[in-house]
Amino acid sequence: MIHPGVRDWAQGAMESLARPLARLGIQANTVTTFGFMLSLVAAAAVWQGVWPWAAILVLVASAFDMVDGALARVSDGGTTFGAFFDSTLDRLSEAAICLGLIGFFLSRQDNPMVVGTAVMLIGSQMVSYTRARAEGLGLSCSIGWFQRPERVIALGIALLLPVSLLIVLKIVIWLLAVLTLLTTLQRVVHVWRQLSD
Repeated sequence: MIHPGVRDWAQGAMESLARPLARLGIQANTVTTFGFMLSLVAAAAVWQGVWPWAAILVLVASAFDMVDGALARVSDGGTTFGAFFDSTLDRLSEAAICLGLIGFFLSRQDNPMVVGTAVMLIGSQMVSYTRARAEGLGLSCSIGWFQRPERVIALGIALLLPVSLLIVLKIVIWLLAVLTLLTTLQRVVHVWRQLSD
């Protein structure tokens, strides 16, 4: 999990970037949509194995995801639909990158990595779902070792390396596959404990 101090610093930096956009009248949902479209381009670059451009696109798209939330906070404070729209496109963006990776490994006939990436995709979606479902039931569930920012940073750094160091990306994918499932289990146990208390 990212240290709270680092998270607060990043949030302040994003709000500084968002203020000029707010003065220009740019809406948070517009930034969210643009970031999602950029994620689709990033997914295509990942599929084609275009390194390091794929990594740069993944990281820039994730930066837009942070800017849209900051823009909502410094302008109108955000809307309920905006929060829902942002979360929905976040899940689709992450799924698109995973599908890009699956396409890349399929083209290389690397079936074990196709499975590993599929497990990572399932795990990442379950990390988000368990929190959303718990909070929908009125429970707290913000804990977790590998939430979305950590996953994006780890994957982005691995994609920055040349294809000749593909083993690093493979290790990161398997680590994320295991850690997202463990984070899901961590949240299930956390909710169970709350209900037991």
